[in-house]
Amino acid sequence: MVSVAATSVGRVNDSFGGFVPSSNWTRRDFLEASLKTGAVVATVPAALQGQTSKEDAVVAAGPNIEGTLPITLRINGNDRQLRVDPRTTLLDCLRETVVLTGTKKGCDHGQCGACTVHVNRRRVNSCLSLALMHEGEEITTIEGLGVPDALHPMQAAFVACDGYQCGYCTSGQIMSAVALLNEPCGPDDAAVKELMSGNICRCGAYANIVAAIQHVRKNV
Repeated sequence: MVSVAATSVGRVNDSFGGFVPSSNWTRRDFLEASLKTGAVVATVPAALQGQTSKEDAVVAAGPNIEGTLPITLRINGNDRQLRVDPRTTLLDCLRETVVLTGTKKGCDHGQCGACTVHVNRRRVNSCLSLALMHEGEEITTIEGLGVPDALHPMQAAFVACDGYQCGYCTSGQIMSAVALLNEPCGPDDAAVKELMSGNICRCGAYANIVAAIQHVRKNV
């Protein structure tokens, strides 16, 4: 269609697939030819839009990066359809892809506990677990535990007992402490310290953390 419009007012340029205006062109001829060409080009994307498959729509919802895989994670009660690199840890997926940054990256080696989340109500170091391993499982982060107007009892106890200082490890401490409530644990402080030993507080607020946990254990 473009060629017909072009040859009616000029001659085809074989080298570039376009056309060179003849010497007797007027300004009106040039504008008419330009409008016809633009109209043809504009109709192509519109026609292709109706051919987009359902699979393409899913791909568009995530980063279009070669090698990524589709995955559905149930996070804080909501299903998230994502595309992730198979090597992505659950921690990086939560922070970078889902943008739930309450879960912290500390050592990235499973030694500090700052990245603790719940998977099927059990605590997990998310930096040591691949996101693809948890499709169909119930994942809970600190954002899903409580909200400012309705804190989880453990969150409220950490505030009341001043169980934090810089706050960087606090989300992991709270997630571990909540999981501890459903684990076999002796009644004394020593038993609590043993089960919380995987969570490091570099500020040294351990006494207040234990006090917060014991407060919840005695009142829930």
